[in-house]
Amino acid sequence: MSGAVLAALFFLSSLARVGGGPASQAITLKPGSNIQEGSIVSIEYTLTDDTGKVLDTNVGKEPLTFIQGAGQIVKGLEQGLAGLKVGDQKKVKVKPEDGYGMPNEKAFQEVPRELIPADAQKAGVMLMSKSQDGRTVPIRVHEVKEKTVVVDFNHPLAGKTLNFDVKIKDIKAAETR
Repeated sequence: MSGAVLAALFFLSSLARVGGGPASQAITLKPGSNIQEGSIVSIEYTLTDDTGKVLDTNVGKEPLTFIQGAGQIVKGLEQGLAGLKVGDQKKVKVKPEDGYGMPNEKAFQEVPRELIPADAQKAGVMLMSKSQDGRTVPIRVHEVKEKTVVVDFNHPLAGKTLNFDVKIKDIKAAETR
């Protein structure tokens, strides 16, 4: 069983607990017939932009596993996969508003140049930072000025149409007893 499936099982078992006590019901995973709310789904995918450039793929690697309806993948892809069965293949076009949203002007911030490594002070350079809650946040250098650097905290795919070519590898249904 992959780590992603174990994590999903842990997530589901935590939902079965009432008031933080011991689990009130046992949860088992059974093969699912089609993707529906709560299904644990494993997919193989290739993501391209509108020019056909491959942005990401897991073909030939471990499948991406997520819980349908839990918001673990972009909304547009989740909606496009509903009802599919194991072995199904589908091309799903996700508009920016159903993907990573439109760029937000408030996500551009000006910071002193000394806070940015000298070799990263070029427009387009991607940096990684940590948020206050410990998550990794991608930052793009937008513009370099005399004393400051304008950085962009928007997701790198904000404003872009996402084209997914997906194959459903596995579906598990969580049952409580």
